[in-house]
Amino acid sequence: MKVCLTGDSIVLRRLNTDVDPVCAPLFDMIRECDASFTNLEIMPSDYQGDPALDHGGSHFSAHPWILDELRTAGFDLFAAATNHCLDYSISGLRIAIEELRKRELLYAGVGLTLEEARRPAYYSHTRGTVSMLSCCSTFARGQEAADQTRSMQGRPGLNPLHFTTTYQVRPEELAMLRSVSTGLGLEKIKEEQIKLGFGYPAPEGTLTLDGTRFVEGPQTRILTTPNTRDVEEIGRWVREARVVSDVVIVSVHTHEVGYDEDGNISWEKPGAFLETFAREVIDQGADIVVCHGQHLLKGMELYKGKPIFYSLGNFIGQNELVDMLPEDSYTFYKVDTDVTPHQVYKTRTLNDTKGFPADRRFWETLLPVCEFDGNGNLASMEIHPVSLGLGRSAHRRGLPFLATGDEAQHILTRFEDLCRPYGTHFRREGEKLVLERS
Repeated sequence: MKVCLTGDSIVLRRLNTDVDPVCAPLFDMIRECDASFTNLEIMPSDYQGDPALDHGGSHFSAHPWILDELRTAGFDLFAAATNHCLDYSISGLRIAIEELRKRELLYAGVGLTLEEARRPAYYSHTRGTVSMLSCCSTFARGQEAADQTRSMQGRPGLNPLHFTTTYQVRPEELAMLRSVSTGLGLEKIKEEQIKLGFGYPAPEGTLTLDGTRFVEGPQTRILTTPNTRDVEEIGRWVREARVVSDVVIVSVHTHEVGYDEDGNISWEKPGAFLETFAREVIDQGADIVVCHGQHLLKGMELYKGKPIFYSLGNFIGQNELVDMLPEDSYTFYKVDTDVTPHQVYKTRTLNDTKGFPADRRFWETLLPVCEFDGNGNLASMEIHPVSLGLGRSAHRRGLPFLATGDEAQHILTRFEDLCRPYGTHFRREGEKLVLERS
């Protein structure tokens, strides 16, 4: 069975993947696979619902026919838990879910209750069954789904992967923070909140400032650990999917970053909690962990023979073609509301001289094709380089096609460099990589 994976699909225009001679060869590869996965980064709510104050960086919505475009493109499984799935609040999410259900598309990661959002989607093919779970670590408070109680309904939302962040600082830095907190009166406020029952004492050796944890350590670092309850509950459904699937995919939408080998924060490194979580769900029975969210590539780890893609970046990137924006977006970008939507994005990027349009990393991606044997074991993997057309105008870039020549070699070399810290090795075969197994 052949399974292919892609990153974020932000679709706002017709794709024409079956007739466009430039992109058709790439999408033919997707359609030829037995099961194809993408991350549905934009909700097909038709710009309906209630614009949320806390949005994913830009208010994303699209016309429902984008789902038909993605089905024609060859996709079978849609991850829906993202930092944009509640850009139009619960009302918009309900509309999007209805559009997905109307088309009988297989999605996971959002639901009318937490249990529904946790559940996998199952895709059945004559060669086997592929299940997919979707979760998200980057979201605003209240966007996570909640379960019903005996007397109250649940809350629609996304499948959350919470994590704990602790700021480790040196002894002299912690002493200074304590002094500042005391001087500002924050310690007194915390004492009163605890007396009133609205707060709790910090763990021994921990200083909390406005909900932020600080602990003493040998070096200044951000420490992250996945939430135990979320790991267990997601793992519960991974174990369920393992029983009734040949291949189990876990999708994670995440924007958090980690440290490189020199101890510097890097956008190309995953948060430590993500590495822990990914390995844990493989221990629970997942065959593939595929991450996305920051719109750029990160490395791949082979853990117990199972691939973890820490970010596949963008796959379809039409994020500058949003038709309508609510008032909060104009306020966020500090632009007057008489500016038309596409001009808002031109303002944000200083006419394409900064941000996404000016950074090559956001316009390079990959198409991994994983082949599994009859026992559900990874038999082989090919990595194909993909370009999103950096330098083209906004309405032309963002539609992916197979990279060739120097661009292909650059993408493959960069991915090899990102994989090297994990000890993952490939051999080069023309304009693709083939996984080498020890």
